[in-house]
Amino acid sequence: MSIDFNLSADQIALRDGARAFANTVLKDVRKTIAKYSKPDERFYAIKPFFEQGVDAGFVKALIPREVGGTDIATLDFALAAEELTCIDVNVPSALLGSGLCIKPVAMFGSEEQKKRLLTDFVEDGARLGALAFTEVTGGANFDSPDPRFGVKTFATLEGDEWVINGEKHYTTNGTGWDGKHCHLYAVVCRTDATKNAEESLAVIMVPGNAPGVRVTGLLDTIGHRATISPRMAFENVRVPANNILGKPGDGIKIVSTNFAWTAALIGAACVGVMRSAYDYALQYARADSRSGPHPIIEYPTVGYMLADMKMKIEACRYMTWKACHQYDQSKGAEHELAVMTKVFCSETCVSVVYDAMRVVGVDSYTDMHPLADLMNDAMCFPLYDGGNMGARRRNLHSIIKNPSYDSLTAPYATFGA
Repeated sequence: MSIDFNLSADQIALRDGARAFANTVLKDVRKTIAKYSKPDERFYAIKPFFEQGVDAGFVKALIPREVGGTDIATLDFALAAEELTCIDVNVPSALLGSGLCIKPVAMFGSEEQKKRLLTDFVEDGARLGALAFTEVTGGANFDSPDPRFGVKTFATLEGDEWVINGEKHYTTNGTGWDGKHCHLYAVVCRTDATKNAEESLAVIMVPGNAPGVRVTGLLDTIGHRATISPRMAFENVRVPANNILGKPGDGIKIVSTNFAWTAALIGAACVGVMRSAYDYALQYARADSRSGPHPIIEYPTVGYMLADMKMKIEACRYMTWKACHQYDQSKGAEHELAVMTKVFCSETCVSVVYDAMRVVGVDSYTDMHPLADLMNDAMCFPLYDGGNMGARRRNLHSIIKNPSYDSLTAPYATFGA
C-alpha cells in the first residue's frame, strides 16, 4: 500500500474555508493594529477578528467532543493554521495560547475536570485561556532533576485547597480582553521545594478571577505585534485540590506533550509566513525590472533563489504534516518529530524570508513592503515556545541519549489503535 498525501474532501473544505476566512477577515489585522503604539492596545484591537474566528469554529476545534467541541485532528488543525498565518500571525497566536491551556485538560484531565473547566469555552469561545509556564528566570530547565533549580512557582496543599505563589512571564493571553486576567490559567508549578521535577512538577488549573492573580507588566515584542505577553503574579492564590491535573510529578509529561503539540503546529505557522514572503517576492520579481531591460525574474540568480525558497517551503509543509500525523497516531506520546519540525521549520522560515528580502533588495527593509514585518514575525519562531538553542535541542538530546532510542523512531514509528 502506498503512502497517500491526498487530502480528504473534508480536509480540502477545511483548508479552503480557512483560506477564505484569512483572505476576507484576517487581511485587515495588520492595518488595524498599526494604529496603536502599545502592546495591550494592539491586542485588544484583534478581539473582533478573534470573535469571528470563534464563530468560524476554530476554538471548538480544540475542545473534546464529549463536552461540546469538535476536537479536530492536529493534522487538520495544521491545514487551517497554514492558511491563517499566511495572512496574519496574531489571531492564530491567540488561538494557540488558548490551546496551550485547553489541551492539558483535554488530554490529561478527568471527565469531571473536562466538563467543569472546558464547557465555558464551548459556551463562549471568546473567553481566553493561558499557559503560565515560563519563570521570570527562564523556562528551559523546568524539568531540572536538582530541586534547587527549575520552576520556582510553588503550590502548597492546605486542607482541600492548593495555595499558589510565584511569578511568570510570556503568559500569552494572560491579560484577557479586560487587561486584568483571562478566563483560565494552566499554571506550571512544584508542590514541594525539597523535591525535584519528577516528584513535584504539576499543572494546576486556576480560574482567572481567583483572588491573587495579577498582571504586573507587559512585554512589547518586535514581531507578533498584537500577541500579548504579560508578566503575571500568583500571590496566595487558592484553588480546589481537585484542580490539579493528575498528580504531583505528572507535570513533566503534561508540559512536554503540550509543547510537542504546539511544536508540530508551529511548523504550519512557519510555512504560512514563508508562503506570504515567497508569494510577495515572486510577484515583485515578475513585475519589477529595477531599471533594467526586463523583469528581474529573468535573471538566473533571482530564479534560482526563488526555486530554492519554494523547495524549502514544500519540505517544511510535509515535515509538518508527518509530525502532526504522528502526534495524532501516538495520542501525543511521540515527541521527536514534532520537536525537529519546530526547530527545522522555524530556522528555515527565517532563511526563506531573508531570501525574499534579498530578491526585493534594500527597499524590503522599509515600510514600502511587508517583508520587514514578516521577518520580525519569523524571528520569533526559533526563540519562543521553548527556544531552539536551549529547550528544543535539549529535548532532542534527551531523546537521543536515552538507551532505548531507535534512530528510526521518528521517520517510521507506527502505533496501535
